[in-house]
Amino acid sequence: MSAVAGRYARAFADVVFEAKMDAAKTITEAEMLQATVDANPALAGVWDNPGIALDQKLKVLDGMAKQAGLQRQTRNFMAVIIQQRRLKLLADVVKQFKTEVNERLGFSEADVVSARALGDDERRKIEGEVEKMGGRKVLASYSTDTALLGGAVVKMGSTVYDGSVRGRLERLKKQMAAE
Repeated sequence: MSAVAGRYARAFADVVFEAKMDAAKTITEAEMLQATVDANPALAGVWDNPGIALDQKLKVLDGMAKQAGLQRQTRNFMAVIIQQRRLKLLADVVKQFKTEVNERLGFSEADVVSARALGDDERRKIEGEVEKMGGRKVLASYSTDTALLGGAVVKMGSTVYDGSVRGRLERLKKQMAAE
C-alpha cells in the first residue's frame, strides 16, 4: 500500500468522523464507486484522461452521485481523486479507508481461510478466539481453500495465525529436517 493512498484514506476518514456520517454507509458508497470504476474501463479512461476538462469529468460524477444517492462528502472525495489524478490508487485508498474507519471504531479486520465452509457456530467461535488474541471486536471475511486439508488460517494485518493441517505438516517437516 502506498503512503499517498494512506493520506487520502485518513483524510476521508477524518471527514466521516468530523461530520458524524454513517461509517458503514460511507464505506459501502466508496466500495460501490471503486466497483463501478473497476467494471467500466471507459469511465476510468474518461476520468483519468488529462485531455478532458475537469468540469466535464465532474458532470459525469455528479450524474452518478445523484443516481446512486451518494452523500455529498463521498461525492467530494471522488472529485478530489479525479481532480488529483489518483484514480489508479482508488482501490488502495478505499481499502485503507475501510481499515482506518474500522480501527477508529474499535474493530479489527480478519481474513479467515478454512478448508471448508464454516457454520455460524464455528464462525462465532473463531471470531471469539481472535477477539481474545487481538483484544478488539473482529470483522471477519471468510473464504475456503481445500489445499489447507483442514483447520483454518486467520490473517489480521501482518499477523498470521495458522491452525491448518497443511501448516502443521509444514512445521513438522521443518522440525524433522532441523534435527
